Amino acid sequence: MLESTLRKIKSVNKKTALKSIERVDNLVKPKGSLGMLEEIVVKLSAIQNTKFPKISNKEIIVFASDHGIFEEGVAITPREVTLIQAENMILGVTGVCALAKNANSKVIVVDVGIDADVKNNKIINKKIRKGTSNFTKGPAMSREEAIRSIEIGIEIANSRIDLGADILGTGEMGIGNTTPSSAILSVIGGYKPSEVTGIGANLPLERLEKKIDVIDKGIKFNKPNKNDPIDVLSKVGGFEIGAMAGAMIGGASRGVPVIVDGFISSAAALIAIKLEPKVKDYLFASHFSKEKGAFLASKELGLKTPLHLDLRLGEGTGAAIMFSIIEFALAMNNNMVTFDEGGFKL
Repeated sequence: MLESTLRKIKSVNKKTALKSIERVDNLVKPKGSLGMLEEIVVKLSAIQNTKFPKISNKEIIVFASDHGIFEEGVAITPREVTLIQAENMILGVTGVCALAKNANSKVIVVDVGIDADVKNNKIINKKIRKGTSNFTKGPAMSREEAIRSIEIGIEIANSRIDLGADILGTGEMGIGNTTPSSAILSVIGGYKPSEVTGIGANLPLERLEKKIDVIDKGIKFNKPNKNDPIDVLSKVGGFEIGAMAGAMIGGASRGVPVIVDGFISSAAALIAIKLEPKVKDYLFASHFSKEKGAFLASKELGLKTPLHLDLRLGEGTGAAIMFSIIEFALAMNNNMVTFDEGGFKL
């Protein structure tokens, strides 16, 4: 499935992008004066092959999983919170749900590796197993499991698109998942773990050095190949990170834009783009996370981040806000006239 999906990803329509640029530049305003709203319209035009792109059915897919690396003391929040918050998302009472409701977006929750027997049938069961392995002692998962995590993301993206979703946001829930995200960025970007590792969910500063050492140990023990994104994912990643990468790949294969949330979602985007560079043209970054590695993650992705709100919750919260920004961009394009249409004689 992964290979066939990657082959389906087409280049966006650059000719339509040029036509969109021409229109946006001639709207009744100084050229470039609406900044990134203009860039968003042009990118969506290239994706949808029309000068008047639109979105009408927004969904955020939250993938949930636990991590074996938790036993190394890299997080202070109890591991059980992964399940608790996944269930709270079904109730609509978490951060992403509150923001998604305001953005008129659905939130879909998928279990890819929660370390518990999940009894809530509204959580989609795609569990690979109960959490990854401790990557200081061996690979986080097998190569087959890594591929499976990506393919789950593809499956879920396809199913939501089949039901009418025309833009997707990526979210996650997994206690300790800033650790594998930092490890992925460290390997793919060639950075020292100390350069990309932050406190995550309020890890005390006195324990940050231990977290850095754990990542460094795991990388040195497993020796992931930076040129093989599946190898990186399998050795130091997480099931939900692979699934988010799969959702991005799945969206791109169907010509549907996908919103990258924050730091953890950015690690997933690195995996997706390494597998197929054309995926990048279908991705919109949302916010510049306050997590330490966010700047370097953005640099590696090469995607502009419109929102600077000091967010670091994850869950897909940035994607929910970005939906509204995209709608503002579309309102600009759809409701403004060009100089010619407005009767200006310049």
